[in-house]
Amino acid sequence: MVIQTNTPAAIAEELGERLKQARLNRDMTQSEVAERAGVSRKAVLNAEKGIVRLEVLLAIMAALDLTGQLDLFLPSQEISPIQLSRLKGKVRQRASGQRKIKVEEPPEW
Repeated sequence: MVIQTNTPAAIAEELGERLKQARLNRDMTQSEVAERAGVSRKAVLNAEKGIVRLEVLLAIMAALDLTGQLDLFLPSQEISPIQLSRLKGKVRQRASGQRKIKVEEPPEW
């Protein structure tokens, strides 16, 4: 599947088909996957059509032992040096001397 040339709906449909094929390869029914994932059978059916919430998709993937594929699906992103420098902000070079901490003496009883 070439992702750049497909619409989001077509990509979702293709992912649903792949999910269905993974279920069939494991010889599991939609009901069995739903039970293992903690979702309804209709949620599995919809996921196989490409209509699914992210949390449900992840639950179904876990039920099918596919969570190891997530790093290939969406690899961890490194922070670019430019973004890192923006996050740092200004680094203090010296103390300003403007803030004085007032130490209160204990009351005399």
